[in-house]
Amino acid sequence: MPKVDLTELIELEDLERLLDRSEDRPQLLFKHSLTCPISDAAHRAFQEYLGAAPDERVEYAWLAVQKARPVSGAVAERVGIRHESPQALLIHEGKAVWHASHWDITAQSLSQAVQAQPLVAE
Repeated sequence: MPKVDLTELIELEDLERLLDRSEDRPQLLFKHSLTCPISDAAHRAFQEYLGAAPDERVEYAWLAVQKARPVSGAVAERVGIRHESPQALLIHEGKAVWHASHWDITAQSLSQAVQAQPLVAE
């Protein structure tokens, strides 16, 4: 399995760093509800994607909505995409260039979203 650095967003400063890094490198963020069975399925899909062949030009992050509600709300506010959970967002240059929620989050949809973007090479 490939080694993937996965950053957990806990504080608002973590989100600011993610948005700053998105200027140079796309960020795939997964918003996870710890109590929702649909979110559990989406989390498994996210892990499947990360365990396969994730794009090395992208950085990966996640947040647990219940543990980081202010951060989750700030994501919606900063990128202009209504909050849902589960939710996956591909953020590049401070903007959500793709997003999906609930059953639309699959290993295949994540892979296709990343591959469809004109990503900056490392």
